[in-house]
Amino acid sequence: MKVREISVGNVTFGGNRPLVLIAGPCVIEEQGLTLRIAEYLKKLTTELGIGLVFKASFDKANRTSIGSFRGPGMEEGLEILAKVKRELDVPVVSDVHDLSQIPAAAEVLDILQIPAFLSRQTDLLLAAACTGKVVNVKKGQFLAPWDMANAVKKIEQAGNSQVLLTERGASFGYNNLVVDMRSLVIMRETGCPVVFDATHAVQLPGGAGTSSGGQRQYVGALSRAAVAVGIDALFWEVHENPDLALCDGPNSLRLDQLPAMLREILVIDRLIKERN
Repeated sequence: MKVREISVGNVTFGGNRPLVLIAGPCVIEEQGLTLRIAEYLKKLTTELGIGLVFKASFDKANRTSIGSFRGPGMEEGLEILAKVKRELDVPVVSDVHDLSQIPAAAEVLDILQIPAFLSRQTDLLLAAACTGKVVNVKKGQFLAPWDMANAVKKIEQAGNSQVLLTERGASFGYNNLVVDMRSLVIMRETGCPVVFDATHAVQLPGGAGTSSGGQRQYVGALSRAAVAVGIDALFWEVHENPDLALCDGPNSLRLDQLPAMLREILVIDRLIKERN
């Protein structure tokens, strides 16, 4: 299915265009690390000829434990994302968790991301839509793929048709997620570009007791499968040393894993899109 094109900065999603990579650390840990990761991703995607949107959260409001690291907060986090955007000329995306964050976030971010747990929050969706920014809605782990048509309708009725939909798996028993690849096809039937969040799809929510576990060894397989089904972007959380990451380390990829994985995936993406 051919979906609408959505452009943000120098990147275009959908319309049978080549795959876009949305990537970065789960959360902003500190400025130097954030910039190094962004520079690596920019260099790699430029070499491969694909678009990049840099993602990192300034605040993770839905951590497992009260003691979990949440990030630097909105003010400092947005300053760091603005620096990434300005110095590397890449669009940036981050999560917004409540209405109070949206005005300041919209001043910096190119894409406002609605977290999966908040994908039914009407007021949050409408406020994000009214900024005129691209809105990326992550499908709740508790929702069917066809339910996302309702989220799209809310945003469109606010006068904004720039909507991305992201699949990140569905709850399957306790501390586990599974991915139904049919959901990628179903969500694309809305006409919106679809993103597959492969690293959150292998997360084990709360699986480590006071934090989430993960199975990063399956990210490549799920990514290849999703691209073979037909998607518009891949979402990967990446880190210099995932075992030391302050958030989502068990499901994050090491930077040195990315080149070979992406080259393989882009071959599949080209084959699929040449058929359409």
